[in-house]
Amino acid sequence: MKIRAELTFPGKLKDDPILCNLCKEFLVTMSILEASFSTDTGWAVVILEGNKEELNKTLNFLKTTGVEIQSSQELH
Repeated sequence: MKIRAELTFPGKLKDDPILCNLCKEFLVTMSILEASFSTDTGWAVVILEGNKEELNKTLNFLKTTGVEIQSSQELH
């Protein structure tokens, strides 16, 4: 299963390796399609691939760390 997600990162997370940790903590692979980061905020458009349970865990992890998920959609 693949999903495309648009993520926004608050400035307080700028020094945290959140995207790197996703691939270490969960059984997902990630492709970054676009991204931009500054000291105040950041955003990324990513493709996450894995089974449904791991993808749900990944999205929940992002939410609990303070990353806003602007949208996510399943890809076919």
